[in-house]
Amino acid sequence: MATFTKLALQPAGTTGDGLGITVVATATAGTAIHTASATPATIDEVWLYAVNTDTSARTLTIEFGGVSVTKDIIQQSIAASPSGLVLVCAGLVVQGNATQKVIRAFASVASKIEIFGFVNRIA
Repeated sequence: MATFTKLALQPAGTTGDGLGITVVATATAGTAIHTASATPATIDEVWLYAVNTDTSARTLTIEFGGVSVTKDIIQQSIAASPSGLVLVCAGLVVQGNATQKVIRAFASVASKIEIFGFVNRIA
């Protein structure tokens, strides 16, 4: 039987604290948001929300496990503040791999978008 564990985002494989992660990067490879498991039998269901603290709309790019434009990129405009939390990744899954997949983000302007979220780890 599968086991579900709710986790904070774990950038660079660290134990997450549940606080927002500031998107500092403005190009690939983006700011690390979550590092998936190294165990092939483990699946991470990822939920990400973004907030823009700037007075202008900004473009957010999520690199979902890679940097290929044809299969790994999620791009969304995040409205100017106060826009509240905007859902940018609704339960997409990434499977564990000996080479851990990393979810990263970059924005059109540094340090104006923060990412919040959690992972349901299924083992």
